[in-house]
Amino acid sequence: MLPSMAIDHYDKRILAELQANGRISNQELADRIGLSPSPCLRRVRALEDSGIISGYRALLNARALGLDLIAFISIAMDRHTPERFANFDGAVATWPEVLECSLITGRDADYQLKVLVRDMDAYQDLLLRKITRIEGVTGVHSSFVLRKRSVKYV
Repeated sequence: MLPSMAIDHYDKRILAELQANGRISNQELADRIGLSPSPCLRRVRALEDSGIISGYRALLNARALGLDLIAFISIAMDRHTPERFANFDGAVATWPEVLECSLITGRDADYQLKVLVRDMDAYQDLLLRKITRIEGVTGVHSSFVLRKRSVKYV
């Protein structure tokens, strides 16, 4: 378990700046939040060590890569056993189209997948050749993203 950490207004500003630009220099970050570089760096390291900052990544432009369709797929399983879930998790973990896989409650589904594919033909291929062939899948409901907006913590 990660240690808990109290977040103050400087930490919130650091998080907002790093979400906007993870490659910002420590000097620029310190200038923007109103701290000198040394305490700023100590705070960033503390946020990393606590697990609040879990990593830094490059954000890719999906459209520039020819990936235009995002779908959320709700999946129902026939049995709720560790073996069924492990089999499902293992299968979808190998598919590059799957951005997120969540085991969920409160609906008629057991899993929620977020997938990114080229187009409807690629989605159909994923659905018919992969998802519905996993042992135990009994139902699939798809929703397609019309528009998205990023949400940031602050």
